[in-house]
Amino acid sequence: MIWEKNFRGKGSNGWFALHRIELYLPCYLRVAAAFLLLLLLTAAAIPAQGREKKDVLQYGAGLIVNVPLPEPEVAQVVEDVAQNTIIRGSKEYNKDEYITGAVAATSTPVFPAWTEGGKVFYKVRKQALDPRNFKDSGDVGTLAVRYVVQPQGDKNTVLRIDALFVEDFRHGVHPSNGSVESAEYKDIQDRLEAAELVKKETAEALQAKQERLAKQNFGLGSDTVVLSTPPATAKSLEGTNGESTTGESTNGQAAPTSAPQSFPASPTSATPQPSAAFEQPAESLEQHVAELRRQVERLVKQPGAPLKSAPFHTASTLKSLEPGVEVLILISTPYWYGVETHDGQHGWIRRDQLEQVP
Repeated sequence: MIWEKNFRGKGSNGWFALHRIELYLPCYLRVAAAFLLLLLLTAAAIPAQGREKKDVLQYGAGLIVNVPLPEPEVAQVVEDVAQNTIIRGSKEYNKDEYITGAVAATSTPVFPAWTEGGKVFYKVRKQALDPRNFKDSGDVGTLAVRYVVQPQGDKNTVLRIDALFVEDFRHGVHPSNGSVESAEYKDIQDRLEAAELVKKETAEALQAKQERLAKQNFGLGSDTVVLSTPPATAKSLEGTNGESTTGESTNGQAAPTSAPQSFPASPTSATPQPSAAFEQPAESLEQHVAELRRQVERLVKQPGAPLKSAPFHTASTLKSLEPGVEVLILISTPYWYGVETHDGQHGWIRRDQLEQVP
């Protein structure tokens, strides 16, 4: 109404007002258009970012990893994890760090039957409510984890882990985004590393014990090299008469050892690693014992050799050994072997007076 009054009353003022509106109208339109364009670009960018982030998650890929350990060791640890009642990498209602109440199983309808060989273990949690990290899950159902252990030669193992969630009502299958598989493998990896550490510490303790006993038998100092027994073999070869092949009886008293399989090869050979007994799972105990015998036994050369009381030419002779007599090497020095005869007597023989058993 004000515009019409001014326009009709005063011509010049009316034309001035119209000209001012025409001058500012394009500016307002330009600002409004720019603002609308900015809103459209922002609205388009938000869904694009969401889609890009969602595509990063690979549902159902599972986990396949090569473990540099023999298959029996890996299978034992995986079996323990399958029985620990915990499924890591997921949770219900965001209330816990993991899902509890799972049980070990030999099979489950969640997964099809495995036909590609190896050892298969399952861990199943029924009545799981909306577990996290499964695609589009939102109901009650069964959560299952499958572990497949396959040997890859004597020293390596292939481990496969997969996780699925199946709804009870609609029977929809929901694959994992990899969180469950990664968390379960981390648990397995930690247990394997702990087991290797225990084996290493046990091997070092047994080696130190054997060296101490051998030095006590010969009255030697700490600078003498003592050949040691692989701890796994020493334990498995413990005699039924109460005497251990490590040179100490089971009642804690030191005893002479007549079992030639208790010591390694020669001063230049390395002590077998703690896992040596598992590197050839198909090898029988008898074959392993025979190999150890061949490594540590020696024969007296022609024309025989004196058994000395100390590693010196001037030391007294304990007895004379006939050619072909077998002795067990206990201690190695640059020029002498500390040996044990079959009757349990300890002494010293020059290295050049002995030869390997054929």
